[in-house]
Amino acid sequence: MSHTQLRAHPLGDTAVTITFGAVRSAELLFRVHSAARALKAANVPHVEYLALTVFYDPLGTSYEEVSRKLLDACDRVAHSTPKPAPSREHRIPVKYDGIDLEAVAASTGLSVEDVVASHSSRIYTVDLLGFVPGFAYLSELDAALQLPRRAQPRPRIAAGSVGIAAAQTAVYPLDTPGGWHIIGRTQTVMFDPTRDAPALLAPGDTVRFERIP
Repeated sequence: MSHTQLRAHPLGDTAVTITFGAVRSAELLFRVHSAARALKAANVPHVEYLALTVFYDPLGTSYEEVSRKLLDACDRVAHSTPKPAPSREHRIPVKYDGIDLEAVAASTGLSVEDVVASHSSRIYTVDLLGFVPGFAYLSELDAALQLPRRAQPRPRIAAGSVGIAAAQTAVYPLDTPGGWHIIGRTQTVMFDPTRDAPALLAPGDTVRFERIP
């Protein structure tokens, strides 16, 4: 990877977004996570917050200066052999009785049992957190289960609902609107603001869903 692939883009007047490529892969995701850790450890002057978008103080530096430093730092990471971040393995019990389970089976041409078996047999990786606090995007969903998001999102999905959409699966951490296909539910608390780490999952963690009666 080189600067011909790395790109810096302004986001408003206080942030820089770094893009690493256009084709999603596990290796590229690993590079993004590694770069995020390296930039955080580097304490780049005037950088205030890191989400890869990187927020900076425009009164202390310029977009050109910050983007150059970030690209250089990301380039060094790209040409090194970064160590994997400490990660945790989570086992999340799921009752597969979601409101879209039968519709998913019909749309994929699988039986309900096959949908459940496929979803619960894989080990997923946390790509990133977004949308709402604690919402973790997990890959890689079995290709046989991959469906586009619902054409009509629902105004409320209950916390603990397990959904699938495109190549990912997720657990809704809060009661929110949502357009994913709901195939089950869990009692596991995904987000608790009173915990030291409010979000249960972090990028790089692995997740296995365990079927319960």
